[in-house]
Amino acid sequence: MNLKNVNKVDTNRVELEIEVDGKTFQDAINKVYRKEVKSINIPGFRKGKAPRAIVEKMYGKGVFYEDAMNDIYPEAVDQAVEEAKLRIVPDKPELEVVDVSEDGFTFKVKLTTYPEVTIEGYKGIEIEPVSDEVTDEKIDEQIENARKRAGSVETVTDRAVEDGDTAVIDFEGFKDGEPFEGGKGEMYSLVIGSGSFIPGFEDQIIGHNTGDEFSVNVTFPEEYQVPELAGAPAEFKVKLHEIKARVLPELDDEFVKDVSSESETVEEYRKEVAANLAEDLKKARDNDISNKLAEALAEKVQGDIPKAMYDNRVTDMLKEMEMNLRQQGLDMNLYMKYTGMTEDVLREQYADQAEKQVNVRLALDKIVELEGIEPTEEEVEEEFKKLADMYKLDVEKVKTLVSKDDITKDKAADKAMALVRENAVIK
Repeated sequence: MNLKNVNKVDTNRVELEIEVDGKTFQDAINKVYRKEVKSINIPGFRKGKAPRAIVEKMYGKGVFYEDAMNDIYPEAVDQAVEEAKLRIVPDKPELEVVDVSEDGFTFKVKLTTYPEVTIEGYKGIEIEPVSDEVTDEKIDEQIENARKRAGSVETVTDRAVEDGDTAVIDFEGFKDGEPFEGGKGEMYSLVIGSGSFIPGFEDQIIGHNTGDEFSVNVTFPEEYQVPELAGAPAEFKVKLHEIKARVLPELDDEFVKDVSSESETVEEYRKEVAANLAEDLKKARDNDISNKLAEALAEKVQGDIPKAMYDNRVTDMLKEMEMNLRQQGLDMNLYMKYTGMTEDVLREQYADQAEKQVNVRLALDKIVELEGIEPTEEEVEEEFKKLADMYKLDVEKVKTLVSKDDITKDKAADKAMALVRENAVIK
Protein backbone atom coordinates (compact mmCIF):
# COMPACT_ATOMS: atom_id res chain seq x y z
CA MET A 1 0.00 0.00 0.00
CA ASN A 2 1.25 3.47 -0.88
CA LEU A 3 0.26 6.93 0.35
CA LYS A 4 0.26 9.04 -2.82
CA ASN A 5 -1.04 12.43 -1.64
CA VAL A 6 -2.09 14.31 1.49
CA ASN A 7 -4.29 17.36 0.92
CA LYS A 8 -5.84 19.63 3.53
CA VAL A 9 -9.32 20.28 2.18
CA ASP A 10 -10.80 22.25 5.09
CA THR A 11 -10.18 23.18 8.71
CA ASN A 12 -9.61 19.90 10.55
CA ARG A 13 -10.33 18.00 7.34
CA VAL A 14 -7.74 16.13 5.27
CA GLU A 15 -7.94 14.01 2.13
CA LEU A 16 -5.57 11.07 1.65
CA GLU A 17 -5.02 9.39 -1.70
CA ILE A 18 -4.01 5.77 -1.18
CA GLU A 19 -2.84 3.19 -3.70
CA VAL A 20 -3.31 -0.52 -2.99
CA ASP A 21 -1.00 -2.90 -4.86
CA GLY A 22 -2.15 -5.84 -6.93
CA LYS A 23 -0.94 -8.60 -4.57
CA THR A 24 -2.74 -7.10 -1.57
CA PHE A 25 -5.90 -6.69 -3.64
CA GLN A 26 -5.75 -10.24 -5.03
CA ASP A 27 -5.19 -11.69 -1.56
CA ALA A 28 -8.28 -9.86 -0.33
CA ILE A 29 -10.30 -11.03 -3.36
CA ASN A 30 -9.27 -14.65 -2.70
CA LYS A 31 -10.32 -14.28 0.92
CA VAL A 32 -13.74 -12.97 -0.11
CA TYR A 33 -14.07 -15.69 -2.76
CA ARG A 34 -13.38 -18.46 -0.23
CA LYS A 35 -16.02 -17.01 2.09
CA GLU A 36 -18.71 -16.37 -0.55
CA VAL A 37 -18.27 -19.44 -2.76
CA LYS A 38 -19.86 -21.62 -0.09
CA SER A 39 -23.26 -20.13 -0.96
CA ILE A 40 -22.79 -19.90 -4.76
CA ASN A 41 -24.51 -22.38 -7.10
CA ILE A 42 -22.89 -22.86 -10.54
CA PRO A 43 -24.32 -25.43 -12.97
CA GLY A 44 -21.92 -28.36 -13.34
CA PHE A 45 -20.25 -27.84 -9.97
CA ARG A 46 -21.18 -28.91 -6.46
CA LYS A 47 -22.34 -26.04 -4.25
CA GLY A 48 -19.32 -24.21 -2.94
CA LYS A 49 -16.86 -25.90 -5.31
CA ALA A 50 -16.95 -23.60 -8.33
CA PRO A 51 -13.48 -22.19 -9.17
CA ARG A 52 -13.03 -18.45 -8.82
CA ALA A 53 -12.43 -18.01 -12.55
CA ILE A 54 -15.75 -19.68 -13.34
CA VAL A 55 -17.62 -17.53 -10.81
CA GLU A 56 -16.03 -14.37 -12.24
CA LYS A 57 -16.85 -15.45 -15.78
CA MET A 58 -20.50 -15.91 -14.88
CA TYR A 59 -20.99 -12.88 -12.60
CA GLY A 60 -18.33 -10.51 -13.90
CA LYS A 61 -14.65 -9.89 -13.22
CA GLY A 62 -15.38 -7.48 -10.41
CA VAL A 63 -17.88 -9.61 -8.54
CA PHE A 64 -15.68 -9.69 -5.43
CA TYR A 65 -14.08 -6.26 -5.80
CA GLU A 66 -16.36 -4.27 -3.48
CA ASP A 67 -16.17 -6.69 -0.55
CA ALA A 68 -12.39 -7.02 -1.00
CA MET A 69 -11.95 -3.25 -0.97
CA ASN A 70 -14.11 -2.98 2.14
CA ASP A 71 -11.82 -5.48 3.86
CA ILE A 72 -8.72 -3.51 2.86
CA TYR A 73 -9.90 0.03 3.70
CA PRO A 74 -9.40 0.02 7.52
CA GLU A 75 -5.79 -1.22 7.51
CA ALA A 76 -4.87 0.86 4.46
CA VAL A 77 -6.23 4.03 6.07
CA ASP A 78 -4.52 3.26 9.40
CA GLN A 79 -1.16 2.78 7.66
CA ALA A 80 -1.60 5.99 5.66
CA VAL A 81 -2.54 7.97 8.77
CA GLU A 82 0.55 6.67 10.57
CA GLU A 83 2.78 7.46 7.59
CA ALA A 84 1.35 10.98 7.33
CA LYS A 85 1.79 11.43 11.11
CA LEU A 86 -1.81 12.56 11.53
CA ARG A 87 -3.97 12.48 14.66
CA ILE A 88 -7.46 11.53 13.61
CA VAL A 89 -10.79 12.19 15.32
CA PRO A 90 -13.07 9.11 15.11
CA ASP A 91 -15.68 10.11 12.55
CA LYS A 92 -17.42 8.65 9.53
CA PRO A 93 -14.88 8.75 6.67
CA GLU A 94 -15.81 9.81 3.13
CA LEU A 95 -14.50 7.22 0.64
CA GLU A 96 -14.14 7.63 -3.12
CA VAL A 97 -12.69 5.00 -5.46
CA VAL A 98 -10.48 6.65 -8.10
CA ASP A 99 -9.74 3.58 -10.21
CA VAL A 100 -9.78 -0.19 -9.83
CA SER A 101 -8.52 -3.18 -11.79
CA GLU A 102 -7.18 -6.65 -11.07
CA ASP A 103 -3.78 -5.01 -10.58
CA GLY A 104 -4.99 -2.97 -7.57
CA PHE A 105 -6.99 0.13 -6.86
CA THR A 106 -6.62 3.74 -5.77
CA PHE A 107 -9.01 5.54 -3.46
CA LYS A 108 -9.38 8.82 -1.64
CA VAL A 109 -10.57 9.19 1.92
CA LYS A 110 -11.52 12.35 3.82
CA LEU A 111 -10.86 12.28 7.55
CA THR A 112 -11.35 14.64 10.49
CA THR A 113 -8.13 15.67 12.23
CA TYR A 114 -7.44 16.93 15.73
CA PRO A 115 -7.69 20.71 15.90
CA GLU A 116 -4.84 23.11 16.34
CA VAL A 117 -5.65 25.08 19.47
CA THR A 118 -4.08 27.95 21.38
CA ILE A 119 -4.31 28.90 25.02
CA GLU A 120 -3.15 31.92 26.96
CA GLY A 121 -3.45 33.00 30.58
CA TYR A 122 -3.50 29.51 32.07
CA LYS A 123 -1.12 30.70 34.79
CA GLY A 124 -2.47 33.06 37.41
CA ILE A 125 -6.15 32.12 36.99
CA GLU A 126 -8.14 33.84 39.76
CA ILE A 127 -10.91 31.88 41.46
CA GLU A 128 -12.95 32.18 44.63
CA PRO A 129 -13.88 28.69 45.83
CA VAL A 130 -16.53 27.78 48.37
CA SER A 131 -15.57 28.28 51.99
CA ASP A 132 -14.31 25.39 54.10
CA GLU A 133 -14.85 27.24 57.38
CA VAL A 134 -16.60 25.16 60.02
CA THR A 135 -19.26 27.34 61.65
CA ASP A 136 -21.80 26.72 64.40
CA GLU A 137 -24.55 27.09 61.82
CA LYS A 138 -23.06 24.33 59.66
CA ILE A 139 -22.63 22.06 62.68
CA ASP A 140 -26.25 22.68 63.70
CA GLU A 141 -27.39 21.87 60.17
CA GLN A 142 -25.52 18.54 60.21
CA ILE A 143 -27.00 17.62 63.59
CA GLU A 144 -30.48 18.60 62.40
CA ASN A 145 -30.08 16.31 59.39
CA ALA A 146 -29.08 13.47 61.71
CA ARG A 147 -32.20 14.10 63.77
CA LYS A 148 -34.33 14.00 60.61
CA ARG A 149 -32.78 10.68 59.58
CA ALA A 150 -33.48 9.26 63.03
CA GLY A 151 -36.99 10.68 63.17
CA SER A 152 -40.26 8.82 62.81
CA VAL A 153 -43.33 9.59 60.68
CA GLU A 154 -46.65 10.02 62.44
CA THR A 155 -50.14 10.84 61.23
CA VAL A 156 -51.30 14.37 62.03
CA THR A 157 -55.02 15.12 62.62
CA ASP A 158 -55.02 18.46 64.45
CA ARG A 159 -53.63 20.80 61.79
CA ALA A 160 -53.37 21.55 58.08
CA VAL A 161 -50.56 20.51 55.71
CA GLU A 162 -47.24 22.29 56.22
CA ASP A 163 -44.04 22.40 54.18
CA GLY A 164 -42.10 19.18 54.78
CA ASP A 165 -45.18 17.06 55.52
CA THR A 166 -46.16 14.00 53.52
CA ALA A 167 -49.63 14.36 52.02
CA VAL A 168 -51.44 11.15 51.02
CA ILE A 169 -53.66 12.17 48.10
CA ASP A 170 -55.81 11.07 45.19
CA PHE A 171 -55.41 13.26 42.13
CA GLU A 172 -56.56 13.44 38.53
CA GLY A 173 -55.37 15.93 35.94
CA PHE A 174 -57.49 17.63 33.26
CA LYS A 175 -56.49 19.65 30.21
CA ASP A 176 -59.28 21.66 28.60
CA GLY A 177 -61.72 19.76 30.82
CA GLU A 178 -60.59 16.33 29.59
CA PRO A 179 -58.49 13.87 31.65
CA PHE A 180 -55.07 13.08 30.18
CA GLU A 181 -53.04 9.90 30.25
CA GLY A 182 -50.67 9.51 33.19
CA GLY A 183 -52.33 12.28 35.19
CA LYS A 184 -54.10 10.12 37.77
CA GLY A 185 -52.97 8.61 41.06
CA GLU A 186 -54.54 7.15 44.19
CA MET A 187 -53.23 7.15 47.76
CA TYR A 188 -50.05 8.80 46.51
CA SER A 189 -47.58 9.89 49.22
CA LEU A 190 -46.29 13.32 48.19
CA VAL A 191 -43.55 14.99 50.24
CA ILE A 192 -44.36 18.69 50.22
CA GLY A 193 -41.33 20.71 49.15
CA SER A 194 -39.64 17.79 47.39
CA GLY A 195 -40.22 19.32 43.96
CA SER A 196 -41.29 15.94 42.58
CA PHE A 197 -44.51 17.31 41.04
CA ILE A 198 -45.13 20.11 38.55
CA PRO A 199 -43.99 23.51 39.87
CA GLY A 200 -46.78 25.10 41.92
CA PHE A 201 -48.60 21.83 42.65
CA GLU A 202 -47.14 21.14 46.09
CA ASP A 203 -47.53 24.75 47.26
CA GLN A 204 -51.28 24.51 46.72
CA ILE A 205 -51.56 21.47 49.01
CA ILE A 206 -50.27 23.51 51.94
CA GLY A 207 -53.05 24.77 54.23
CA HIS A 208 -55.54 21.99 53.46
CA ASN A 209 -56.85 19.57 56.06
CA THR A 210 -57.51 15.84 56.05
CA GLY A 211 -60.65 15.06 54.04
CA ASP A 212 -60.52 18.23 51.92
CA GLU A 213 -61.35 17.98 48.22
CA PHE A 214 -60.03 20.84 46.10
CA SER A 215 -58.54 21.87 42.76
CA VAL A 216 -54.91 22.67 41.98
CA ASN A 217 -54.21 24.80 38.92
CA VAL A 218 -50.76 24.64 37.32
CA THR A 219 -49.01 25.14 33.98
CA PHE A 220 -46.75 22.44 32.60
CA PRO A 221 -43.14 23.50 31.91
CA GLU A 222 -42.33 24.41 28.31
CA GLU A 223 -39.72 21.63 28.19
CA TYR A 224 -42.09 18.94 29.54
CA GLN A 225 -41.35 15.55 27.94
CA VAL A 226 -44.95 14.99 26.78
CA PRO A 227 -45.32 17.38 23.80
CA GLU A 228 -49.09 17.77 24.02
CA LEU A 229 -48.80 18.93 27.64
CA ALA A 230 -45.71 21.14 27.33
CA GLY A 231 -46.58 24.72 28.30
CA ALA A 232 -50.27 23.87 28.75
CA PRO A 233 -52.45 24.91 31.74
CA ALA A 234 -54.01 22.05 33.68
CA GLU A 235 -56.41 21.49 36.57
CA PHE A 236 -55.91 18.69 39.09
CA LYS A 237 -58.76 17.51 41.28
CA VAL A 238 -57.29 16.46 44.61
CA LYS A 239 -58.57 14.63 47.70
CA LEU A 240 -56.40 14.76 50.83
CA HIS A 241 -56.63 11.47 52.75
CA GLU A 242 -53.91 11.80 55.36
CA ILE A 243 -51.20 14.15 56.64
CA LYS A 244 -47.96 12.67 57.91
CA ALA A 245 -45.28 14.62 59.74
CA ARG A 246 -41.76 13.67 60.73
CA VAL A 247 -41.24 13.74 64.50
CA LEU A 248 -37.65 14.40 65.49
CA PRO A 249 -35.93 12.96 68.58
CA GLU A 250 -34.70 15.27 71.31
CA LEU A 251 -31.07 16.32 71.05
CA ASP A 252 -29.79 14.69 74.23
CA ASP A 253 -27.18 12.17 75.33
CA GLU A 254 -29.51 9.23 74.57
CA PHE A 255 -29.91 10.44 70.98
CA VAL A 256 -26.12 10.78 70.67
CA LYS A 257 -25.57 7.19 71.85
CA ASP A 258 -28.08 5.99 69.23
CA VAL A 259 -26.49 7.76 66.27
CA SER A 260 -22.77 7.72 67.14
CA SER A 261 -20.27 5.02 67.96
CA GLU A 262 -17.68 7.55 69.09
CA SER A 263 -19.54 10.04 71.31
CA GLU A 264 -21.68 9.72 74.41
CA THR A 265 -22.62 13.31 75.17
CA VAL A 266 -24.01 16.17 73.10
CA GLU A 267 -20.80 18.13 73.62
CA GLU A 268 -18.65 15.25 72.37
CA TYR A 269 -21.01 14.75 69.44
CA ARG A 270 -20.68 18.38 68.35
CA LYS A 271 -16.89 17.97 68.29
CA GLU A 272 -17.23 14.76 66.27
CA VAL A 273 -19.58 16.43 63.79
CA ALA A 274 -17.20 19.41 63.53
CA ALA A 275 -14.23 17.15 62.73
CA ASN A 276 -16.15 15.21 60.06
CA LEU A 277 -17.53 18.44 58.65
CA ALA A 278 -14.03 19.94 58.39
CA GLU A 279 -12.92 16.98 56.29
CA ASP A 280 -16.01 17.10 54.07
CA LEU A 281 -15.74 20.85 53.53
CA LYS A 282 -12.07 20.55 52.62
CA LYS A 283 -12.94 17.93 49.97
CA ALA A 284 -15.78 20.11 48.71
CA ARG A 285 -13.44 23.10 48.46
CA ASP A 286 -10.80 21.04 46.61
CA ASN A 287 -13.43 19.79 44.16
CA ASP A 288 -14.76 23.30 43.68
CA ILE A 289 -11.27 24.59 42.90
CA SER A 290 -10.78 21.83 40.33
CA ASN A 291 -14.17 22.49 38.73
CA LYS A 292 -13.63 26.26 38.52
CA LEU A 293 -10.14 25.85 37.06
CA ALA A 294 -11.56 23.42 34.49
CA GLU A 295 -14.27 25.92 33.57
CA ALA A 296 -11.65 28.63 33.14
CA LEU A 297 -9.49 26.41 30.93
CA ALA A 298 -12.51 25.43 28.81
CA GLU A 299 -13.15 29.11 28.14
CA LYS A 300 -9.50 30.00 27.47
CA VAL A 301 -8.77 27.34 24.83
CA GLN A 302 -9.24 28.71 21.31
CA GLY A 303 -9.57 26.88 18.01
CA ASP A 304 -11.97 25.38 15.49
CA ILE A 305 -12.96 22.22 17.31
CA PRO A 306 -14.70 19.52 15.23
CA LYS A 307 -18.26 18.74 16.24
CA ALA A 308 -17.37 15.06 15.98
CA MET A 309 -15.24 15.40 19.12
CA TYR A 310 -18.23 16.62 21.10
CA ASP A 311 -20.52 13.97 19.59
CA ASN A 312 -18.02 11.22 20.42
CA ARG A 313 -17.78 12.38 24.03
CA VAL A 314 -21.58 12.36 24.38
CA THR A 315 -21.60 8.81 22.99
CA ASP A 316 -18.99 7.78 25.57
CA MET A 317 -21.05 9.37 28.35
CA LEU A 318 -24.16 7.45 27.26
CA LYS A 319 -22.14 4.21 27.27
CA GLU A 320 -20.93 5.02 30.79
CA MET A 321 -24.53 5.71 31.83
CA GLU A 322 -25.67 2.40 30.34
CA MET A 323 -22.89 0.56 32.17
CA ASN A 324 -23.89 2.17 35.47
CA LEU A 325 -27.53 1.23 34.90
CA ARG A 326 -26.53 -2.39 34.22
CA GLN A 327 -24.61 -2.50 37.49
CA GLN A 328 -27.87 -1.50 39.18
CA GLY A 329 -29.75 -4.22 37.32
CA LEU A 330 -31.45 -1.77 34.96
CA ASP A 331 -31.76 -1.67 31.19
CA MET A 332 -31.20 1.52 29.17
CA ASN A 333 -34.32 1.01 27.05
CA LEU A 334 -36.42 0.37 30.16
CA TYR A 335 -34.96 3.47 31.82
CA MET A 336 -35.88 5.65 28.83
CA LYS A 337 -39.36 4.15 28.69
CA TYR A 338 -40.20 4.92 32.32
CA THR A 339 -38.57 8.34 32.38
CA GLY A 340 -40.08 9.40 29.06
CA MET A 341 -36.59 10.08 27.73
CA THR A 342 -35.23 9.45 24.25
CA GLU A 343 -31.64 9.10 23.12
CA ASP A 344 -31.87 12.50 21.41
CA VAL A 345 -33.05 14.13 24.64
CA LEU A 346 -30.25 12.46 26.62
CA ARG A 347 -27.67 13.54 24.05
CA GLU A 348 -28.93 17.11 24.29
CA GLN A 349 -28.73 17.01 28.09
CA TYR A 350 -25.12 15.83 27.97
CA ALA A 351 -24.05 18.22 25.19
CA ASP A 352 -22.82 21.11 27.37
CA GLN A 353 -20.97 18.84 29.76
CA ALA A 354 -19.34 16.98 26.85
CA GLU A 355 -18.22 20.25 25.23
CA LYS A 356 -16.63 21.39 28.48
CA GLN A 357 -14.79 18.08 28.97
CA VAL A 358 -13.44 18.07 25.42
CA ASN A 359 -12.29 21.68 25.68
CA VAL A 360 -10.59 21.06 29.02
CA ARG A 361 -8.69 18.08 27.66
CA LEU A 362 -7.59 20.04 24.58
CA ALA A 363 -6.44 22.84 26.88
CA LEU A 364 -4.44 20.44 29.07
CA ASP A 365 -2.88 18.70 26.05
CA LYS A 366 -1.78 22.10 24.74
CA ILE A 367 -0.29 23.03 28.11
CA VAL A 368 1.61 19.71 28.09
CA GLU A 369 3.06 20.72 24.73
CA LEU A 370 3.88 24.30 25.74
CA GLU A 371 5.45 23.33 29.07
CA GLY A 372 7.27 20.24 27.77
CA ILE A 373 5.59 18.05 30.38
CA GLU A 374 6.65 14.41 30.20
CA PRO A 375 5.78 11.84 32.89
CA THR A 376 8.60 9.63 34.15
CA GLU A 377 8.58 5.86 33.71
CA GLU A 378 8.01 5.56 37.47
CA GLU A 379 4.93 7.79 37.28
CA VAL A 380 3.47 5.80 34.40
CA GLU A 381 4.16 2.54 36.24
CA GLU A 382 2.40 3.93 39.31
CA GLU A 383 -0.70 4.66 37.20
CA PHE A 384 -0.74 1.05 35.99
CA LYS A 385 -0.54 -0.12 39.61
CA LYS A 386 -3.46 2.12 40.58
CA LEU A 387 -5.58 0.61 37.80
CA ALA A 388 -4.54 -2.90 38.83
CA ASP A 389 -5.56 -2.22 42.44
CA MET A 390 -8.83 -0.60 41.36
CA TYR A 391 -9.92 -3.54 39.22
CA LYS A 392 -8.13 -6.22 41.27
CA LEU A 393 -6.04 -7.36 38.32
CA ASP A 394 -2.39 -8.23 37.84
CA VAL A 395 -0.34 -5.25 36.63
CA GLU A 396 0.91 -7.16 33.60
CA LYS A 397 -2.68 -8.01 32.68
CA VAL A 398 -3.64 -4.33 32.88
CA LYS A 399 -0.77 -3.51 30.52
CA THR A 400 -2.29 -5.81 27.89
CA LEU A 401 -5.66 -4.06 28.22
CA VAL A 402 -4.64 -0.41 28.46
CA SER A 403 -2.28 1.39 26.09
CA LYS A 404 0.87 2.78 27.68
CA ASP A 405 0.56 5.76 25.35
CA ASP A 406 -2.93 6.51 26.71
CA ILE A 407 -1.72 6.19 30.31
CA THR A 408 1.21 8.51 29.55
CA LYS A 409 -1.05 11.13 27.98
CA ASP A 410 -3.51 10.98 30.88
CA LYS A 411 -0.72 11.36 33.42
CA ALA A 412 0.71 14.29 31.46
CA ALA A 413 -2.72 15.95 31.51
CA ASP A 414 -2.91 15.42 35.29
CA LYS A 415 0.47 17.10 35.69
CA ALA A 416 -0.66 19.98 33.50
CA MET A 417 -3.70 20.51 35.72
CA ALA A 418 -1.44 20.40 38.78
CA LEU A 419 0.70 23.11 37.19
CA VAL A 420 -2.39 25.26 36.54
CA ARG A 421 -3.50 24.80 40.15
CA GLU A 422 -0.07 25.61 41.59
CA ASN A 423 -0.06 28.88 39.65
CA ALA A 424 -3.70 29.82 40.32
CA VAL A 425 -4.65 32.76 42.52
CA ILE A 426 -7.09 31.24 45.01
CA LYS A 427 -8.90 33.88 47.04
